[in-house]
Amino acid sequence: MNIQTRLQADIQAALGIDPSIIDTATARTEITRRVEFIKGVLLDSGAKALVLGISGGVDSSTAGRLCQLAVEQLRGEGHAVKFVAVRLPYKTQADEQDAQLALQFIQADAVTTVNIADAVDGLMANIHLDGLQPSAELTDFAKGNVKARSRMLAQYAIANFVGALVVGTDHGAEAVMGFFTKFGDGACDLAPLSGLTKGQVRLLAETLGAPAQLVGKPPTADLEELVPGKLDEVAYGCTYADIDNYLLGNPLPAGAVAIIEAAYLKTAHKRALPIVPE
Repeated sequence: MNIQTRLQADIQAALGIDPSIIDTATARTEITRRVEFIKGVLLDSGAKALVLGISGGVDSSTAGRLCQLAVEQLRGEGHAVKFVAVRLPYKTQADEQDAQLALQFIQADAVTTVNIADAVDGLMANIHLDGLQPSAELTDFAKGNVKARSRMLAQYAIANFVGALVVGTDHGAEAVMGFFTKFGDGACDLAPLSGLTKGQVRLLAETLGAPAQLVGKPPTADLEELVPGKLDEVAYGCTYADIDNYLLGNPLPAGAVAIIEAAYLKTAHKRALPIVPE
C-alpha cells in the first residue's frame, strides 16, 4: 500500500465516511439514524431547543429539516423542545429567495433574522495596527471570516436566550478541504451531517423532499465582496465530484488527489482542539 493510499484510508476513517449511502432506501435509513442522533444529543444535554443558521443552500436546508423532524418527534414523546431557524444576512443577501424557499421546506417552529452588517462593519472599522497596510484582497478575506464568526456569535446569543444547542452543517467534503471558518461556521455543539459526502447530503435532501432548486444549487460561501458568489469549486481548484470520489475510494485525476490531500494536511488545525503543552 503506497503513502497516498494510506493517507486516503486514514482520511476516510477519520471523517467517518460511509460509502453504503447510495440510494433512497439507504438515505431513509440514514435520515432516521441522524434524527435519532439529534434527539439523543438534545435529551442528554438537557437543552430545550436547537438553533441553526439557514443560508439557502442544501447543507443548512438538510440539517434544518433533520432538526425539525427531531424536535417534532421529541414533542410527540412528551418533551417540550423546539427548533429555531435563523436568517443571518450581511445587508441584503443576493439569493434571499433560496433562503425563503429553504425555510418553507424546513417548516421550523420559529424563524428570526439577525442582520450582521452593523457588527461586521463596526468591528472592521475599529481594527488598526501601526505599520500594517493590508491589501484589499487580504482585507476582504479577513472580513469574510468576521462575517462567518459574527453569524455564529448571533446563533450562540439566541441559544443563550432559549436554552438551546447550536447546530452546524459541516460534512465530509467540507471537512477534508478545511472549507470552513475556524470558530465561525466550524463552531457548533452538534454536526448532524458529519461524515457525509456532498452527494450524500444532496441525496438526503432529495429524500426529505427538498426543492430541486436547493438540492442542485451550486454551493458558495459568499463571504468575499471582491468576488461575490464565488463558487466553492472555484476556491477548491477541483470539483465536489472529485472530492466525493476521493472520500469514497473511487478513481479520480491525480491532480485532484494532490489538491485534496494538500488541503487536508494544511487545514489540520481546523479539525483539532487548541494545541496545548504536553
